[in-house]
Amino acid sequence: MGQDQTKQQIEKGLHLYQSNQTEKALQVWMRVLEKSADPAGRFRVLGCLITAHAEMGRYKDMLKFAVVQIDTARELEDPDYLTEGYLNLARSNEKLCEFQKTISYCKTCLNMQGTTVSLQLNGQVSLSMGNAFLGLSIFQKALECFEKALRYAHNNDDKMLECRVCCSLGNFYAQIKDYEKALFFPCKAAELVNDYGAGWSLKYRAMSQYHMAVAYRKLGRLADAMDCCEESMKIALQHGDRPLQALCLLCFADIHLSRRDVQTAFPRYDSAMSIMTEIGNRLGQIQVLLGVAKCWMIQKELDKALESIEKAQELAEGLGNKLGLLKLHCLCERIYRTKGQQRELRDHVVKFHECVEEMELYCGMCGESIGEKNNQLQALPCSHFFHLKCLQTNGTRGCPNCRRLSVKPGYV
Repeated sequence: MGQDQTKQQIEKGLHLYQSNQTEKALQVWMRVLEKSADPAGRFRVLGCLITAHAEMGRYKDMLKFAVVQIDTARELEDPDYLTEGYLNLARSNEKLCEFQKTISYCKTCLNMQGTTVSLQLNGQVSLSMGNAFLGLSIFQKALECFEKALRYAHNNDDKMLECRVCCSLGNFYAQIKDYEKALFFPCKAAELVNDYGAGWSLKYRAMSQYHMAVAYRKLGRLADAMDCCEESMKIALQHGDRPLQALCLLCFADIHLSRRDVQTAFPRYDSAMSIMTEIGNRLGQIQVLLGVAKCWMIQKELDKALESIEKAQELAEGLGNKLGLLKLHCLCERIYRTKGQQRELRDHVVKFHECVEEMELYCGMCGESIGEKNNQLQALPCSHFFHLKCLQTNGTRGCPNCRRLSVKPGYV
């Protein structure tokens, strides 16, 4: 298959894919991969296969094609192709929750600076790295990466990237419980979709609606949360987007949990867990297990709650997800206080505070924990964040956290 025929077949596959005929598109692209003698065409078709498998939640296949794409990029001996190949390797590992590998591949991309195309990809690299740092609960570095990605998006007038970064920032602020910002950023993403997204994939709309649903639920606006989640789920079902279906099922379950309707929540958690296990979203599995534990606690089935928490702990430790560990120590503290088991209670209180210290999840001005309740936060240029009210009251001549970290241990 020559260069022109390769190009025609790739376009045919794209047309089928955009018409929701995914399996037919995959067949066309696989034939191109087998028969094409054009390395650049093979590289491009591998990119199509990587994107399609990502949206279907077939992350192991996505990783397999990303490895082949890197080999093709080496054959082409072009830094632009290599940068894009390493970015796809980073994204594949991000989806499989292999966050340290994601960060490593992103750093490789950033070290391959040179051409205009490579520089344009740096925004996407920064976004992927930010998502990985967020998965590891390294909040300051995650925020640095998201802000860098946002600057790249603005400098290159890349509205799609800006939309994706806004969704990630919504997720970031939802995790540290600044729910106003958790809602603001996905609403901004939805505005970008409305203003510029006429030719975009519907996944951008679905993504912004899902993150809005999460924020609305956290704010107690459950009817709004349900509306946004239903809109997102509708698009996810139309497009066979399994990862988003799983997240929507988790959100539906969390909404029912907020209403203390555990009988409706349980089957939705089960459905979410089934898809997340199938696709390998271990971060999502932790969230499901913690939700299930809360349901058992409402039903006063404390031993069953502890069983769910134990499974969540195994996953969180495997991933290095410190926020998941903090949440489960918090739940265990409540359970053991109810049970009157003082030794276990003290153990989890100590571990909770160790997690807070390790993640720097406290305000360097008032000393209170960040993320225990909904509070407006403000980041300084160094990406350390504080209670907004503390900054407004005290002002700052520099970051107190950075000053504390710069003190040499021998002089403390």
